[in-house]
Amino acid sequence: MRTQFSGGNKIQLLRNSAEYFPALESAINAAQTSIYLQTYIFADDKIGNRIALALKNAGRRGVAVHLLLDGFGSKELSQRLLAELEQCSVRVLFYRQKISPWTFKKSRLRRLHRKVVVIDGTLAFVGGINIVDDYPLNHTETKPPRIDYAVQIEGALLPDILASCEKLWKHMAWKRLEWPALASNIHAPVRAVQSGVKAAFVLRDNVLHRRDIELAYLTAIHQARSEIIIANAYFVPGRHFRKALVNAVERGVKVTLLLQGRKEHFLMFATHVFYSDFLKRGIDIFEYHKSYMHSKVAVIDGLWATVGSSNIDPFSLLLAREANIIVLDASFAETLRSHILANLQDGASSVMPEVWQQGNRLKRALAWIVYGAVRLFLGVIGMRNDR
Repeated sequence: MRTQFSGGNKIQLLRNSAEYFPALESAINAAQTSIYLQTYIFADDKIGNRIALALKNAGRRGVAVHLLLDGFGSKELSQRLLAELEQCSVRVLFYRQKISPWTFKKSRLRRLHRKVVVIDGTLAFVGGINIVDDYPLNHTETKPPRIDYAVQIEGALLPDILASCEKLWKHMAWKRLEWPALASNIHAPVRAVQSGVKAAFVLRDNVLHRRDIELAYLTAIHQARSEIIIANAYFVPGRHFRKALVNAVERGVKVTLLLQGRKEHFLMFATHVFYSDFLKRGIDIFEYHKSYMHSKVAVIDGLWATVGSSNIDPFSLLLAREANIIVLDASFAETLRSHILANLQDGASSVMPEVWQQGNRLKRALAWIVYGAVRLFLGVIGMRNDR
């Protein structure tokens, strides 16, 4: 499927929670008609309670608030906070709330991983930032924050973003035999922003948009002529994706990967499987260690840029509901590129080919064990990651 771009958009990059949460909170506080908020994690912490308060205040003043949370990612959200939200007329639904640890059904792994917010049908946020504090109780705010991104959107893309939120909300409401009570009929028509940028809202789901995000990446990589920069926290690409990066290097494109150096989950060790081949082929790899990196972004040829929720791993590309924004604009791309390179220079270390090959035997062995386990698991549940 070819990515459909629309002109007439105003898109602002929001870097890390320090820029994202104030913008989100301000937008919620200014909402007049409706709010749709979809997220994987909604934590009962300082940030979660701050955003929850804004949502409760919106509900009290008559705004139609629709909060859709993932049943696994937000499973620890307290009943107290849920009750407070519902008492303030905030409608809360969970995506696949029943979680069984004793099943290998792939439906268990089909999570709501996207992070999308739509305010009054005229303002949207899309990115990779969950509703969670960067500074949990065992840390101090003197430490660097988690590296992550979102975008604030106005203009021509809003009807598509709103429609996707309402469609999923309606689906989840009907499954629970509840009336969806959508708010689209109260919104004024959205107008394109004059002299706005071209952008696309790209989804991944398990019906009509199974490969849209992956294909958008592959198309841009195949067309790259000078530079590809990818900053991604969970990087376990399939065969086609790996081949596209190698082919890009062979035709003279500089390919740089900024990956997570701190390992939060066992899956991240599988990333090391590709290091030897990538380094041998001339792909530059950097690992970010200064703090946790949750980024899912890329910049290609200083023009094509994406910000979203999708990792480049089998769970995002094969199973989860994801949402990315793709922007075709040199100014936006340069802003994102500069921030990625600043993090690369300040908090990352280069993986040198000779050092990786001569040492790291334990890491390489563990990587193959984890990668083999992931492939076996995907085979058991009827999925493949070799395309």
